[in-house]
Amino acid sequence: MNPLLLIIVPLIGAALAALWPTDRTRPWFLPGVGLIHVGLTFWLFLHPPVVAADAWLAFDPLARAVLPAVSLLFLICAAYGVSYLRIRSERPNRVFVASLLAVLGLLSAGHQARHLGLLWITTEAVTLAAVPLLHFNSTPRAFEATWKYLLVGGTGIALSLLGSFCLGYASLHGGGVGDLTFTALTAQGAGLSRPWVLTAWVLLLVGYGTKMGLAPMHTWKPDAYGEAPGIVGAILAGGVTTVAFTALLRVRSVVAASGAGPIADRTLLVIGLFSMLIAALFLLGTRDFKRMLAYSSVEHMGILCVGAALGAAGAAAALFHVWSNSLTKASLFLSAGNMRRAAGSASMDDVRGMTVLTPRSAALFVTGMFAVTACPPFGPFFSELQVVRASLGSGHGVTTTLFLACLLLAFFGLTRVVFGIVDGRPRPAAQANSKKFIETLGVVAPPALLLGLSVWIGLFTPAVLRASWLAAVAQLFPTP
Repeated sequence: MNPLLLIIVPLIGAALAALWPTDRTRPWFLPGVGLIHVGLTFWLFLHPPVVAADAWLAFDPLARAVLPAVSLLFLICAAYGVSYLRIRSERPNRVFVASLLAVLGLLSAGHQARHLGLLWITTEAVTLAAVPLLHFNSTPRAFEATWKYLLVGGTGIALSLLGSFCLGYASLHGGGVGDLTFTALTAQGAGLSRPWVLTAWVLLLVGYGTKMGLAPMHTWKPDAYGEAPGIVGAILAGGVTTVAFTALLRVRSVVAASGAGPIADRTLLVIGLFSMLIAALFLLGTRDFKRMLAYSSVEHMGILCVGAALGAAGAAAALFHVWSNSLTKASLFLSAGNMRRAAGSASMDDVRGMTVLTPRSAALFVTGMFAVTACPPFGPFFSELQVVRASLGSGHGVTTTLFLACLLLAFFGLTRVVFGIVDGRPRPAAQANSKKFIETLGVVAPPALLLGLSVWIGLFTPAVLRASWLAAVAQLFPTP
């Protein structure tokens, strides 16, 4: 089967959705295309194709290790999207549905990109395709969040492009022929110009780190996640940030081949721990439960960077965490979106007693909070435990201490907000608003399913999935 179908099918779906005449039936394109995409992705996952060394796009081991998680996440969010758009029937959904499907196609391209320039194009195309999704609510704050996302993201676009030029020049300066596939750049290895490689690494780390939302480049996240619909936050946190992380993994393998791997790992470690610390401190102070999820996402992007900095074992743990965090965080975003619509606000100052107003969503939100803070038996507990084991195994005792301290601070911040909004007596204004929102199966089942998958991936991780992570690590950390 041709892996290009993972890109073509969603883009065709986006075009058809844009041409579809009625808002009432258009949302069904989301689960329809999502189901086809999941089928194609998992068929390729179980029957991985042979990858040509010079291929610009391919379902290689790294794509195989991550893209199925993104596809599965999209399908479950798409099922939620049908009910969500029915509730939001007052707003046209043509652009929303088409943009979501375009994002899926571009994410598929970004994860499969094996060429430096193509990786940049697909990653930035995902950024632009997500803009209409952020502005769906059409409020002044949503408009502000969209512009902040564009301005901060535009800075990341410029820096990652400049970094790509520097890495390309490092190849030419070292006698390369201008082949910018990651296979060719890695093969050139020590022949790459060391100063230009390090310059490229700094620029690409900041550029793609902006897409991930690493501190201090995270400033777009609280506004974007706070104002976007829950389904959009789930896909941004579990899909868009993931493609930026895999971009960093691919670039890091080139830097390591040039002999500068220890420097790359130290910078990843520092920025990862810094992101975790900044996120934890903001979690201790925020009063908005949707912005809380943005800071939690910053924390978990830091965890991915820490894992990637700890060698092969840490990278395998990071790929595990991509799956566990994506599924768990998406459940939180969807249940938070339910409570936000029922309460009419996302602030602790206005929201109380959600166990009375939206008992099912509140229960899912509390459960998701325990899951995302690495409580067993959920996936994040096992993936973060593997990061800790990799840290201790590589002799990073101080790193392990700081890592656990940041997790503890984040736990205090999350519980403060979550229990603050679910306990107590509902405010009169919230009670009046909640009568307009009904917890149907369509808005409750998807986050519940995501939490169930989080438990499953933690307790019963399939051997074939673990093997895919190890294959990706072998690609990124080749043995001499």
